[in-house]
Parts: sequence; C-alpha cells; structure tokens
Amino acid sequence: MHLKDFVSIRDFTPQQIRHFLHIATQLKARPSDYHAALQGKTLAMIFEKPSLRTRVSFDVGIEQLGGHPLYLSPDEISLGKRESVHDVAKNLERMVHAIMIRTFEHQIVVDMARYASIPVINGLTDYSHPCQAMADYLTMLEVKGRIAGLKVAYIGDGNNVARSLMFAGAQLGADVWIASPPGYEPDQEAIVWARKRGPETDASLTITHDPEMAAFAADVVYTDVWTSMGQESETELRKRIFAPYQVTWHLFTRAKPDAIFLHCLPAHRGDEVTDEVIDSARSFVFAQAENRLHAQKAILMELMQGAYREREAAREPLLELVR
Repeated sequence: MHLKDFVSIRDFTPQQIRHFLHIATQLKARPSDYHAALQGKTLAMIFEKPSLRTRVSFDVGIEQLGGHPLYLSPDEISLGKRESVHDVAKNLERMVHAIMIRTFEHQIVVDMARYASIPVINGLTDYSHPCQAMADYLTMLEVKGRIAGLKVAYIGDGNNVARSLMFAGAQLGADVWIASPPGYEPDQEAIVWARKRGPETDASLTITHDPEMAAFAADVVYTDVWTSMGQESETELRKRIFAPYQVTWHLFTRAKPDAIFLHCLPAHRGDEVTDEVIDSARSFVFAQAENRLHAQKAILMELMQGAYREREAAREPLLELVR
C-alpha cells in the first residue's frame, strides 16, 4: 500500500481495495495471529457525530490488534471552533499513531489528512462512508462467494452510504443500481467518477427512479434511513417522498430467490424497510455490522504498520547522531 490515509474509496486502485478485503478475511479467520500487530500504537478517535457501530468496532478493533483507543468527544475537540483542524492535526501527530474521525463536513477529513503526518481514517462524513462500504462488500464476498458481476440494488436516498457503495462497486466489478426519488439521486460528480472507473473492472452504474426495476433480479437489495443526521427538520417531508421506496417483502421478491438484504444500520423499521424483510433469513444486517470490525482492522493494520515503518526510517539518521 502506498497511500497514507483512508479518506475515500476513490483514492485507491481496484487492486488495493481487493487487498484490504483479503487482509480482512485473514484477520477474521485467524484473529489470534494478529493480536500484537499494532502493539504499543494509539488510535485517536474524534467523534463529532454519535455512533454505535463506528465507536465499538474501532475501539475493539485496535484493542484486538494490540493497540490502544483514545476517544475524543465533540466537547473536547470542537473542530474549527475551539481549535483549528490544522492545530489538532499537528498536536495529535506527535502523540498518537493514527486518527479516525467521524464528522459532518467532508473537507474536515480531507484537511486533517493533509495536515497530519500520521494516517487519517474517514469514519463517516456527510459525503461518504468508506469503512461501511468495505464492510458491505466483505459481507457480499462471504455470502455470495464473489463480488464481480453481482447486481447490487440500493433503494433510497442518494446519500453518503450510496456514494461509497457506488465507488466500491466500481472498484470491484459490481453492477450497482441506485433507485431514488427525483431530486434525491447521488450527485453528478460521484456518478461520473463511478462510470469512468467502471470499464476498468467491468462494473456498471445505473441510476433510476423505479425501485422495482432496480430490485428486479438483484443479488443484493440494500437500503438506508431516509433522513440522515443533520436533516431532522426534513423528516416528515422525506417520509412522504420516500414512501414508495420502502423495501417491502413484495419489492424484495422482485430480486433473485437467493438475494440477500443489507442495511448499514441503524434501521427505522416501518419506514425504509419492513420487519418482514429485515428479520428474514435472507437478511444479513448483523453479519454486515460485525464486518465493520474486520474491515476496519484491515485498514488500521495496513495503514498504521506502513506509517510506523516510514516514521522509523525517518528517525534513523537522528538516532545516529546520539549514538
């Protein structure tokens, strides 16, 4: 791996994304083999948004690799208000070995990665959720035995989860369909990038307003909440607009007989998905949630070990001066 940070799925080559998934499968299969992989390393975890899966999976993940998590709440950091992103980055790079940040504005993560000399991992922004996408495709790989050629139907808001699902699908050869109401599709720049990368991996991207067309003959049916954090004032409006995009059993049966259901969670049961679907034997949402742990351990290990080697190489001439 040659990149320092994990800010976006788009920053990597298809081979590098596959490498992360390969490492994740090894870590999941033989966790005890890697219990000291990051021994003595500290991960600073900055949370500007609340979390269950991100907090627990990174906290437990760095511990299982022999490292130490350091939780930093919004009150302690208050990025851009109490202290600039630049100054937070320059402080932390001298005290810890990597930074995970879960925040609102994507530019904050971009700037943190630019200023910090240590790895920075995007735990979620309003624009993207790359760690979630890695867990999503790890789950598909486990259940379906492949990713290339799968039809992945995402039904709902063209949000951060949808974008990262598109980006990873384009990197891994999936045929991604996004069904959103008019005006709620992913942004055009994201669509253009996914379609430009697609020919390299035989992937495709289809944008539609028809949820039944998207779900038809799909291998995977995926949805997310209709109202994301920060959009609470739009809740009632979105419920009316997205009602035809609810993943019901009727819609789910448009997919293949062995199709699986995924959701990044938390789920608003009765809104974007019915209990009949999310509680069915073909729902893998909790396996998917667990895979956040394994996918993120792979990211932590690859980035932090690489950064440590580079830091030690840079220190060697200084050590010679004091010997």
